[in-house]
Amino acid sequence: MSTITVHQYFSDDHRRLDGLMQSFQSEKRRDFAKAKEAFREFLLGLRRHIVWEEELLFPLFEKHSGFGSGGPTEVMRAEHRRISDALDDLHEKVRRADAECDGEVETLMELLSAHNRKEEDVLYPMFDDAVGEEERARMFERMEGIPPERYAR
Repeated sequence: MSTITVHQYFSDDHRRLDGLMQSFQSEKRRDFAKAKEAFREFLLGLRRHIVWEEELLFPLFEKHSGFGSGGPTEVMRAEHRRISDALDDLHEKVRRADAECDGEVETLMELLSAHNRKEEDVLYPMFDDAVGEEERARMFERMEGIPPERYAR
């Protein structure tokens, strides 16, 4: 059995989301409708990513690592709340078709950049070391089963 690692899968998703934000940024003053499509995909993707982590990845990590809920996942959850707030601020500007949202984008991307580095450099490798391949494969299957209603609010 050869399952992709959490580090690889979630890091790839970070890059995908970054690319969507770059598309939004490059199009927002030229073709806002096209930019909005990229933002919508980014919004849903980031919310889904957070749901995956908080509902599946973090509890499994806490179970196997011995850290419990007071370890690195507590920090990540707190950062998720700040990221979600910044995402909501940007989303409000996009809803109003306001292309003057560089400040909101910068705030969100600064939070995400620092957060993603911690996950990629520390948390994901620790997860891959703590959780076996079979259980990791089951987690990936459960991720696919999360309905869009959980993150498409």
